[in-house]
Amino acid sequence: MERLQKVMAHAGIASRRHCEELIMQGKVQVNGQVVRELGTKVDPTKDKILVEGRPIRTEQHVYLMLNKPTGVITSVSDPRGRRVVTDLLRGLKERVYPVGRLDYNTSGLLLLTNDGELANKLAHPSYEIDKVYRAWVKGVPTADKLGMLARGIMLEDGMTSPGEARLLKRDQGRALLEITIHEGRNRQVRRMCEAIGHPVLELERVRLGFLTLEGLATGQFRPLTSEEVSRLKQGLVQNRKRRAR
Repeated sequence: MERLQKVMAHAGIASRRHCEELIMQGKVQVNGQVVRELGTKVDPTKDKILVEGRPIRTEQHVYLMLNKPTGVITSVSDPRGRRVVTDLLRGLKERVYPVGRLDYNTSGLLLLTNDGELANKLAHPSYEIDKVYRAWVKGVPTADKLGMLARGIMLEDGMTSPGEARLLKRDQGRALLEITIHEGRNRQVRRMCEAIGHPVLELERVRLGFLTLEGLATGQFRPLTSEEVSRLKQGLVQNRKRRAR
């Protein structure tokens, strides 16, 4: 027997936190009865579980890495009819969901999976997964301003966590920066650069943890290897233990 929200997350419904919200909103039925208790235990092999009237099905977990182009929404649907990242997953039958977000005008490495539990951990700042960006910015930041980015910037939603920032290149009044963060706030890198007076002109995520875009052209995707999935999960455990010390 397992907790209902865990079974839902494993079935690819959503992250565990969002699954809990669905339960509390009365959108989940077990064997014909609406369930609102988060501690409810179920047997996914025997119990009939409906989410918003649809039966869940146990899916084999899928883990994908996409090199997202600009001009694509990090979502599985868009009411305005714009292109979404799942439109790029040609031939894929399983339902998958983005891990975190990349802005419409931001390109680069994006993970997609139907493993809701892993997705939630990867997106949560407490696990301190490195997210490395290359940003072309207007002007050339001084060493002091790069230090501000690394130490943390006060934004309207609070202070950012410490990270790293370094200057890679200067070119005709603009600069290429490499910025490493561990959070996933909305438009975080763009807002950080704006706060030091150097707005972003182009932005690409080039690394997530140990994963890079090597060999993956813009718009292409590939499944993670079993070794990469194991390494991701192991890294999450190690990061959490290190933080707990």
